Amino acid sequence: MVTDDLPDTYAKPVPLYARVKQVIIEKIYTGEWKPYDRIPSEAELVRQFNCSRMTANRALRELTAEGFLFRLQGVGSFVSEPKGQSALFEIHSIADEIASRSNRHSCKVLKLAEVKANMTQAAEFSIAVGAPLYHSIIVHYENDVPVQIEDRFVNVQAAPEYLRQDFRQQTAHDYLSQVAPLTEGEHIVEAVAGDALSCRLLQIEANTPCLLISRRTWSKAFIVSSARLLFPGYRYKLKGRFSS
Repeated sequence: MVTDDLPDTYAKPVPLYARVKQVIIEKIYTGEWKPYDRIPSEAELVRQFNCSRMTANRALRELTAEGFLFRLQGVGSFVSEPKGQSALFEIHSIADEIASRSNRHSCKVLKLAEVKANMTQAAEFSIAVGAPLYHSIIVHYENDVPVQIEDRFVNVQAAPEYLRQDFRQQTAHDYLSQVAPLTEGEHIVEAVAGDALSCRLLQIEANTPCLLISRRTWSKAFIVSSARLLFPGYRYKLKGRFSS
């Protein structure tokens, strides 16, 4: 999904404690370990992953701090948090979705720049090839766990001050909703295998199944933005409700 050059720091191998965390999170979100299930002890994790006790302890401490587990002294560690969810037929800020679960949102802005539209982007925005667009790549975190890569192109005329914003303080969605109020939206939802770089950014194994939402939004007669939102499949679900 992410094809632009990024700093080398984002290409480093995932450390062992993070892989231990990933396995535990996968078991929680696939339903193998349900809320209040006891998970393996530090000693059991040491044997399973052939790692040090310090590594196992760090994985459990961080998962507890992030809300995935709770620990009872002298008893063990247990599953606590259910999977986050997002509304399928509505468009909300991911920060608001995370706050609604009483969790903490943060993000890293990996790219914020002006680019020239290629043929695909020109067709999406109904502009000339080579016309300027704004491009942002942002990784969103829930309690310090990456849950979404937001790869967004923005109509320069709709949001001329886009590059001047601090999206660590206000999400791109919230800013665009202020300067170009949403009147129409389009969702395309796909199951995809995460590419190597996206998986590193989301701290998951390469080719892990992911959920991709391709979203375009309009304000009156013009397109405001086109975004590709990538979620780890086992950390997120979409929920929709409709009536006839």
